[in-house]
Amino acid sequence: MIAGLAYVFLFSDGPSDPFEETFAQHCIGCHSLDTGSGFVDAPLTHGDSVAAISKSIAHGFPQQGMPGFAETLAPEDIRALAIYVAERRVDRLFTDFRVDAPLTIPEGVLSTAQHTFKLDVVTAGLDPLPFSIQPLPDGRILVTEKMRGLRIVEPDGSVSDLVSGTPRVYDDYIEAVLVWGHGWLLDVALHPDYARNGWIYLHHTRRCEDCWIVARSYNRVVRGRIRDGHWVDEEVVWDPGPEFHSIVPDIGAGGRLAFDDQGYLYISVGIKGSSNFDGVQNLEKPWGKIHRVWADGRVPTDNPFVGTPGAYPTIWTFGHRSPQGLEFNHRTQKLWSTEMGPRGGDEINLLLPGRNYGWPLYSMGLNYDGEPVNYGEWLDITFDLNDIEQPVVDLTPAPAVSSFVFYEGDAFPRWRGQALVGSLKASELYRVVFDEQDRFVSSEVLLSKLARIRDIEVGFDGAVYLLVEHAEGGQILRLSPVAPEQADTRPVAAPQSPRYSALPGAR
Repeated sequence: MIAGLAYVFLFSDGPSDPFEETFAQHCIGCHSLDTGSGFVDAPLTHGDSVAAISKSIAHGFPQQGMPGFAETLAPEDIRALAIYVAERRVDRLFTDFRVDAPLTIPEGVLSTAQHTFKLDVVTAGLDPLPFSIQPLPDGRILVTEKMRGLRIVEPDGSVSDLVSGTPRVYDDYIEAVLVWGHGWLLDVALHPDYARNGWIYLHHTRRCEDCWIVARSYNRVVRGRIRDGHWVDEEVVWDPGPEFHSIVPDIGAGGRLAFDDQGYLYISVGIKGSSNFDGVQNLEKPWGKIHRVWADGRVPTDNPFVGTPGAYPTIWTFGHRSPQGLEFNHRTQKLWSTEMGPRGGDEINLLLPGRNYGWPLYSMGLNYDGEPVNYGEWLDITFDLNDIEQPVVDLTPAPAVSSFVFYEGDAFPRWRGQALVGSLKASELYRVVFDEQDRFVSSEVLLSKLARIRDIEVGFDGAVYLLVEHAEGGQILRLSPVAPEQADTRPVAAPQSPRYSALPGAR
């Protein structure tokens, strides 16, 4: 991600798309991508998944005048064409990150398959780049702003001054469509026994203050308490040390936290090596991993690599690229993550201890230049694909999947046990259903064309809270149930993506 996007956005005249160039070279003579052409806004006879479109391109339909390209195009070029067509069919341009797209909150009652709800603004007074929210038992909400710090949102929507004394953050950055910087505040989470002990956990990137030529940072976790607007009693929970300072911007930091029912804390770290593949497959490095510690930072003796010479002892899983969400399903006692791929290859993963999730050896997506993900050749790493844990859900074309929750509240009883998954680029909220064997069953788009959804949490009242980022200011939104008798008018359907009522790419 970092290397590819750096070239596209920093060293070119502007965003470019090699996939579009391939389409123009081989397809534009017969197929139009204009609205109304039927090619992008009507059902495709032979299927509209990336796999189905790839098959159509490879074999063609000679009886209908379309040649097959299996003999003239490389497999990666055929898949690039299929991804490009699929992206256009869901109105998801590679060059459009929807950072400043109009933000309109749907009014009235929204109707979905299992519940009707309304969407309200809790507060619109946040920095444009928030990262995480954490509802509190008293109705307040903790919110982290990447380059500002920690704030508290009151039930009336008013926003506190910054909580003083939290880890230092930095507001200098490079703006290359997306913002890149070092020294950010990321996730915030409560200790499972917060009501008794008051512990609050912060995941941040610690910046090297002596590295004045090139900024560097590394992931770190601390805990503390808030007293009279001040961060006090700070303790370090997980700190790999300054030897892991990295020049890779914090956009690749991952940065999520999750607790299970036994007091273990899980920590996600993205591709914070010197590039988007450095150290991810190396068990001696903390990058590209999910880590597990006790709530106070002690290393569990049953972690999968504790007895492996040279391995970082807190590693739970490895081979991760950009883990954007991390959640423990308390119903099934399983740990899950959402993860961004490159061009395609976004994933919903069941995290099994000691397993390899593939980056940068393999991905269902392609690199931004259209080349396959096969850095194993460059790294001289051989592997068996059977040893790579495959995603439960492959999201191609990629929605830029973000955070998620497993819903277990009372406000939406028919959503219990199901995942609510956010997205950035797609600006959509999904409901995803798995069966008792953790297999994908179905999905529904609950909200579409809203805004970049950075975080999702369930309040103590059972309502669903969304944290959205926007160039004009971040907002916290609340989904509240509406009983049929409460609706003043007949509910209208929640806005959907054109042609899609389920998660694109789900398999």
